[in-house]
Amino acid sequence: MDARSDRNAIPLAVDLDGTLIATDLLWESLFILLKKNPLYLLLLPLWLTGGPARLKQEIATRIEIDPASLPYRVDLLERLRAEHEEGRGIVLATGTPRKFAEAIAAHLGLFDRVLATDGPHNLTSGRKRASLVAAYGDAGFDYAGNSRHDLRVFDAARHAIVVAPDRSAQRWQAAHGAETMPAPRRTLKTYVKMLRVHQWLKNSLLAVPMVLSHEYFNVGMIWQCILAFTSFSAVASAIYIVNDFFDLALDRKHPTKRNRPFASGVLSIPFGLGAIVVLLAIGVALGCLLPIEFLGVLGGYILVTTAYSLSFKRMLLIDVLTLAGLYTIRVLAGAAATGVDVSFWLLAFSIFFFLSLALVKRFVELRATAIPVGERIAGRGYRTEDQEIVAQAGMASAFSSALVLALYMDSVAVRELYPHPWVMWPLAPIVLYLTMRVWILARRDEMHDDPVVFIIRDWRSQIVVAIGAALLVAGGWGW
Repeated sequence: MDARSDRNAIPLAVDLDGTLIATDLLWESLFILLKKNPLYLLLLPLWLTGGPARLKQEIATRIEIDPASLPYRVDLLERLRAEHEEGRGIVLATGTPRKFAEAIAAHLGLFDRVLATDGPHNLTSGRKRASLVAAYGDAGFDYAGNSRHDLRVFDAARHAIVVAPDRSAQRWQAAHGAETMPAPRRTLKTYVKMLRVHQWLKNSLLAVPMVLSHEYFNVGMIWQCILAFTSFSAVASAIYIVNDFFDLALDRKHPTKRNRPFASGVLSIPFGLGAIVVLLAIGVALGCLLPIEFLGVLGGYILVTTAYSLSFKRMLLIDVLTLAGLYTIRVLAGAAATGVDVSFWLLAFSIFFFLSLALVKRFVELRATAIPVGERIAGRGYRTEDQEIVAQAGMASAFSSALVLALYMDSVAVRELYPHPWVMWPLAPIVLYLTMRVWILARRDEMHDDPVVFIIRDWRSQIVVAIGAALLVAGGWGW
C-alpha cells in the first residue's frame, strides 16, 4: 500500500467553529436569536443552568442559519475538497448542534459522517475525543482543530493540523511540531475598520453650536468639544460593533461589507464584546468630565442607536427619520457639552438637511441591490419601486433645509447676532449645491454609501464648506 492509499485509509476529522469557519456559531446564533426577539435574553440564564449543550439546542430550535454565507477558511476547504476527490473519508466533528452541522455538511457535500452535539452532551474536548476513538480507534484518524478545546483530541490523533490556533493551541503546536495553517494576519487597518474611524468625522457636528456662537477662540469650549468628540467617537464605535454582530449574515452578502473584520471572521465575536466594554467605559468616563446634560444626551444616543440596530433600521421611513435624528443628537450633544443654547432654527435645518442625506443613503442601497420588483431589500423596509419616491422626498428635504436657512438669515435673531447678515445670504445656495450635487452623483451611481462621509472627504465639498465658514465669520466680524 503506497503512502497516499495509507493516508486515505485514515479519515480526516475536522472541527467547525474557528477551524472550518472563521467564526463561532454559538455566538452568531445567539445574536440571530436576539435580533429575532431581544426578550430571549431573559431566558439565557435559565438555559445555561442546563449546561452548554442545552443552551445550544434551545437556540438551534428557534433559528435558522445560512450555510452559504458563513466565512469558510478557503485554504482548508480547498484541501478538504482535494482529499475528498481522492477518496479520503472526511468527518465533521463539532460541538455545534446537529441541526447546524448537518445543514453545513449538506451545503458543502464533503463529509462522509457528522459528529455533533445532540442531546444533553456537548461534543467538545474529552467527549469529542471519546467519540472519534470509539469510531476509528486511538491514532486511527487525523484531526484539524484550532483551540484549547481540541488539545485532547490532538493527543489522540495520528496527525494534527492546527488551524488558526489560539494561544493554547499555538503552544501545543510548538511543543509537538504539528502542521499548522495560520490565520490571516491582523494589522492596524483591521482594528481601524473595526472601530470605523472614518465615521468619527460625523462627530465634528458637536462643534457646530460652539462655532455658531462665535466662540472660536474659547479655550475652555474647545477642550469641552474635544472631550465630547472623543466620548462620542468611542461610544459610536462600540455601537458599530454591536450593529456588525446583528448584521453578520447581511454583511456577508454585500460586495464591500463582507470584508468587515467580524463578517470575514478576521476578528472574533468575544474580542468584539471585550472591545465594546472598553469603548463604552472610555466614552462614559470622558462624559463624566462634562456637564451632566451631556451624559443624558449620550445615554439617549446609545438607546436610539441600539434600537436602530435591533429594529428601526428595518422599518420603512422610521429608519431614515432615526438617522436624521441621530445626526441632530450630535448637535444637541455639542450644545450640552459647551453650555450653548440651541436655536429652533438650527434644529429645523438639521432635521431637513440630514433627512435628505439619510434618504440618499437608502437610495444608493436601492440602486446597488438587484432584487425583483415587489421584494424588499435585505434587512430594510424598501422595495425597488420605492426609488423614485425616496429620491423625491430626499430632494424636497434638501430644498426645505435651504428654505429654513434663508428664513433664518432674515430673522430678528440673525440681525441681533451678526453685524453684517447680508454677507451670509450665499449660504442658502451653498447648501443647495452640496445636497443637489450629492443627489446627482447618487443617480449616476458615483456616491459613497454614506453621503456625510462623502461630503467630508470630497475636495469640492470641502472648498464649498470652507467658503460657507468664511461667510459666517465675515458676517459676524465687527468690521
